[in-house]
Amino acid sequence: MRIALGCDHAALDLKRAVLEFLQEAGHAVTDHGTYTEESCDYPEVAANVTGAVCSQGADRGILLCGTGIGMSIAANKTKGIRAALCHDTYSASMSRRHNDSNVLCMGARVVGSGLALAITDCWLAEVFEGGRHQRRLDMVESDGQ
Repeated sequence: MRIALGCDHAALDLKRAVLEFLQEAGHAVTDHGTYTEESCDYPEVAANVTGAVCSQGADRGILLCGTGIGMSIAANKTKGIRAALCHDTYSASMSRRHNDSNVLCMGARVVGSGLALAITDCWLAEVFEGGRHQRRLDMVESDGQ
């Protein structure tokens, strides 16, 4: 799978762990930054990752920041992105099965690296169920009209 990965300064160490995990699992990963602990603007990183997903340069995206909240808000501003903020494997699973999430957001100050890797693994393994869930996604895409 092709995965676009990005973080802000608060999640640099977690990004490194997720990057290594993804590469060891055989995924093609594009690292969209940040690369230092110097303060950066997370919306720019989110835009780069969501742009890669929307342009089909990546199959899915993963965004990390201190809480995951900022990244998820920024990511969901992009049409066609269904970013899910997940801090447990059940939410990660359901975000794929029922919501066809294409971007996973996590908070480095909320989850440790072990849990983050388990969430990532679960999220990547799940498949969208379609059916009634597709009808609901269609409603979301059309602004509920």
